[in-house]
Formats: sequence, C-alpha cells, structure tokens
Amino acid sequence: MGQTRPVADPCEILDVEGVCVTLSGRQILDNVTFGVRAGEFTGLIGSNGAGKTTLLRVILGLQRPSAGTISVAGAPRTRRNQSIGYVPQKVVLDPDMPLRARDLVGLGIDGHRFGLPVPSKKRREAVDEMLHAVDAERFADSRVGNLSGGEQQRVLIAHALIGRPRLLLLDEPSMGLAPNLVDQLLTVIRALRDDSLTILLVEQNARAALAIADRAYVLETGRVTLSGPAAEIQADRRVREAYLGI
Repeated sequence: MGQTRPVADPCEILDVEGVCVTLSGRQILDNVTFGVRAGEFTGLIGSNGAGKTTLLRVILGLQRPSAGTISVAGAPRTRRNQSIGYVPQKVVLDPDMPLRARDLVGLGIDGHRFGLPVPSKKRREAVDEMLHAVDAERFADSRVGNLSGGEQQRVLIAHALIGRPRLLLLDEPSMGLAPNLVDQLLTVIRALRDDSLTILLVEQNARAALAIADRAYVLETGRVTLSGPAAEIQADRRVREAYLGI
C-alpha cells in the first residue's frame, strides 16, 4: 500500500496529482496524489485537521493549490463543474425558513437562476425521484429546518444528486449524528451506488467510511499515508489503533 501511482488510470473519474496547499506559511496539503475510479465507492479518512476539507475545496475549485493538478472525467477541473455534486460538512438550516424539503431539492435544478422556478410535471417528477432515492418521501413537505440532522442530510444529498453528477463528494455526512442515525444514513448512501455515479466519502468516522467503501485512503497531516482496498485498510494495525480503537 502507498500513494505513488506512476500512470493515471484512464478509468478514473477523479485524478489528484501532487497537490500542495500552503496557507499563511503553513503546509496544509503535501504532495497529495490519489485517484477515484468511475463507479467506485471511495473513502478518504483522517483525523480533525488532517486537511480533508481543504482537499475537497481544491477539488471543487474553491481553493487554488500551490502545486499539482486536478482532473475530472479526464479534463482539467473547472470552478463550476456539472460533473460534481457536493454535500458540505455541516449546513445550518433555520427552523423558520419557509422552505420544504422538496423545495430545497428542486433548487438543485434551477437555484442558480434568477426568478422563481417554473412549476412543471417534469420538474416535479425529478424532485420526487430524488426524494425516493434517499428515502425522504415521508417528510417531503416538511420544513427543512424542522427536520432531524439525518433527515436534513438525506435532503441535501438529493439536492446534490438532482443535477445528475458523475461524481458525488460527501464531506463528513455522519458528523453530529447518533450511531443509529449514522447506520440509517449509510444504508441510504450505499443504495445510491450504480454504474453512473462515483462516490467519494470523506470522513473522520473511519468505521463508517470503511464499512461501505470499496477503496480507501488515509490522510494524515496533509499527506496520503495509506491506500488500498477498504478491507485491507480496516485490517491495518495503525488504522485499527488510531481510528477504530481496536
């Protein structure tokens, strides 16, 4: 296991090569190199402060790297890449916000446009399909601010998926959730797998990520220190001691 990959895999939907980020004189990411194959479920685990969220910002085009390159589906990453869906780490939704779950999902279709969305059968069907995909039909007409943390995460995932991205980035979706809600959310995420969607799950909760990933990477102090099949990462003595408490 290791991070060196001499040749990029042509089947990779995401290719990260030698990415470095330095902020205020401090190196946050140091020569990070890894790839995510199309149709694969990949976990990226690391403790708080390892650089996980900074790496996601680079992939999304929100943070310029000091060095290195990012390509998505074989092309250089752009700021507004329709191939990428993203669910941020923690979104605070005001209980008084007059927005239903289905309204928030629908904003994934036309929220970037000026004016009110135009109702249509096609739009309604697309929203219903995404709500069904994340098992959220029962609270589709509830205000999003009144939903539980796990329910809000499902709605945010549906919002990210409705644009039909090829790559879905999930930034610590289990954060703040009780263990039983984490298990329920993982079941929903696992059910999203199909040949047209690739998932990168970034988690401090290594147990959650390794439970459903095909491959995994460990990010420590800005460097990828381990990589390989999730089962091998889970069995690694260092991972068991540092992340799994075994």
